[in-house]
Amino acid sequence: MPTLNLALFLATLLTTTMQGALERHAYASMFPLQDGLSFSLPLMAILLCHEMGHYLAARRHHVPASLPYFVPLPPGIGLFGTMGAVILQSRTSDRRKLIDIGAAGPLAGLAVAIPVLIYGLSISPVQPLVGVGVQEGNSILYAVLKRAILGAWLPSGGRDVMLHPTAMAGWAGLLVTMLNLLPVGQLDGGHVAIAYFGNRYGRASRILQNLLPLFAFGVGVAVYVDATAELARLGGLPVSAVNIAAAAGMPWLMWFVLLALLRRLSGGIDHPPVDDRPLPASRAGLFWLVFVTFAIIFMPVPLRASLGAVGDGPSRVIQQP
Repeated sequence: MPTLNLALFLATLLTTTMQGALERHAYASMFPLQDGLSFSLPLMAILLCHEMGHYLAARRHHVPASLPYFVPLPPGIGLFGTMGAVILQSRTSDRRKLIDIGAAGPLAGLAVAIPVLIYGLSISPVQPLVGVGVQEGNSILYAVLKRAILGAWLPSGGRDVMLHPTAMAGWAGLLVTMLNLLPVGQLDGGHVAIAYFGNRYGRASRILQNLLPLFAFGVGVAVYVDATAELARLGGLPVSAVNIAAAAGMPWLMWFVLLALLRRLSGGIDHPPVDDRPLPASRAGLFWLVFVTFAIIFMPVPLRASLGAVGDGPSRVIQQP
């Protein structure tokens, strides 16, 4: 019996429920705890389907793999109450197997995250932005879904959607998938890219990873320019454009550090070598499906401060009960 896997799953269900309850009650209390289930249950379903996609694809190809290990995170640290989940999988140099296993997780997770997000947006109100809050990242897919469901390109005109907890879980699914599909190292996107391009992709992977700090700086500059203009227009908000910009670029710096740590733990190897056999056409099609998926869910600014008219209360909170 996978006792540790089950224990970690239950612990993560608890911490995500606690986090959801805290958000639902504007951090005043986490009770009643069941108020967090509308966030934790869809989020756990997305993460579970992502990891089971990897697991089932690995089993199909007779590549040894563990059941998912969930990683709980104390509520109040981060946004989700978890750092996600992982499976422990044996290495394979077979490019066909590698691309199948690497792509299966993100696509399975998105198959749940997108319907969750659609439903969550349908029960989320659009309201004026007030004061300083937190703005979730926009992507092509997320923007289009908001336009289709809520009837406007958001945020705009000083208004934005106030996410229901279920919508927040769906958006979190997009974010987790986007980060996993970065085509670097031994992330899912790295597996898919090296399976498609072969070992010559290793150098490109290292270059992309080393460019993350520069990308973080570029995000910070763009957000600084935007925030400076917004603060000048609104006036009276107790926040600095420099702080807003630094916080916006920080996720990419943190991801760079994490990837560097993973590389070190892997003995300094970006990715184990793969064989030279060409991929069949069906797997080439799978690569382009993953590439397009990554493009439409990519969030240049995963999180940043949102700015609204001066007034009482935050401008961006999960919808209150």
